[in-house]
Amino acid sequence: MKPVKVGVLGLGTVGGGTVNVLKRNAIEIARRAGREIVITRASAKDLTKARICDTQGIQLTSNPLDIINDPDIDIIVELIGGTSVKDLVLQALGNGKHVVTANKSLLALHGNEIFAKASEHGVMVAFEAAVAGGIPVIKAIREGLSGNRIEWLAGIINGTGNFILTEMRDKGRDFNDVLAEAQALGYAEADPTFDVEGIDAGHKLTILASIAFGMPLQFDKVYTEGITQITRLDVEYAEQLGYRIKHLGIARKTPEGIELRVHPTLIPERRLIANVDGVMNAVVIKGDAAGPSLYYGAGAGADPTASSVVADVIDVVRALTSDPENRVPHLAFQADALVDIPVLSADEFKTAYYLRLSAEDKPGVLADVTKILADHQISIEAIIQKQPLAGETVVPIILLTQVTREKEMNAAIAKIEALQTVTGKVNRIRLETLG
Repeated sequence: MKPVKVGVLGLGTVGGGTVNVLKRNAIEIARRAGREIVITRASAKDLTKARICDTQGIQLTSNPLDIINDPDIDIIVELIGGTSVKDLVLQALGNGKHVVTANKSLLALHGNEIFAKASEHGVMVAFEAAVAGGIPVIKAIREGLSGNRIEWLAGIINGTGNFILTEMRDKGRDFNDVLAEAQALGYAEADPTFDVEGIDAGHKLTILASIAFGMPLQFDKVYTEGITQITRLDVEYAEQLGYRIKHLGIARKTPEGIELRVHPTLIPERRLIANVDGVMNAVVIKGDAAGPSLYYGAGAGADPTASSVVADVIDVVRALTSDPENRVPHLAFQADALVDIPVLSADEFKTAYYLRLSAEDKPGVLADVTKILADHQISIEAIIQKQPLAGETVVPIILLTQVTREKEMNAAIAKIEALQTVTGKVNRIRLETLG
């Protein structure tokens, strides 16, 4: 049987890693796929640049269209990234080529159109590497848990944010200090907005929620909140209360609709996911039959991400001769069975909260705060009032609440901040037990 010919668009970190893995493990991969898989062409913006991979035997071009329009290429591996490649991907699908991609932003924003195009032409789009790098979490939900009703999932799906929070906790460092180190180490971009403000995690959560609940991709309905307002004090107080702060993407199915949210979250320190540190990723998925299961591993890097890319290429090769109707659906559910389930607004989220405020050290202040919470039907789980520092007249007060609706908490916080005895803003972090 003749080899399957692959064209790679982009020879950066992931592209180079993909070439290395396909070459290094060629014999093992052929045994698993049933056919030899060969990269025959690749594109790169700068052909003179030094590569992390051996490109011997690969025809290089600076024009991706040379590969997309090559009739001998069976599979296009798109590793350029960003949404500007949308037209290239659509043209590849229109040419009858299968596409493998690690491009989470492309799928989160344009996936519905891309998958429709693929179905129209009877080809596949595979995207395991788009979420959590080397962790096969897409396959786990789409295939391993296909007999379950997924109730919720929660994930550390951005390594940069997790590195920053880990350093703040372990070494008592401030956010800006750790961010500068993350940039120096190459974990964060010069403009870190996508990572620290939750946009990258939001793209990935969009994909996870779609395959978990059988709904169209809807990034515009994901609530995102970053970690820039998390202080060293919050990290320390969380530890004292038995919690750790993680930047989570959470998707939960409720009777009213789907919650899609990315934000800093207190998690009980005993939870396995609370102990995922550094740049590592992890996703907890709760199915009605399987219960909770944890998927942990490297969320980025040349070889880990290439592992998922190559696994997708193998899956495509295995399915080349199958009828399109008999392939695993792109979004886990059959295309005509996707349901446009309502996505809740942030006001309707239900969760517990950590609140930190600064108040004057005088009688009655705490009573005023607790009365406001009671007026909004918010029950208190725990209270800590710290001693004022020498010469200070204000004290930090930390409260943990029971589960309440977000709009009630918003109203209560507004009234607390209006108290003359409270200085500054109330720092609010959502709390999830993940039980």
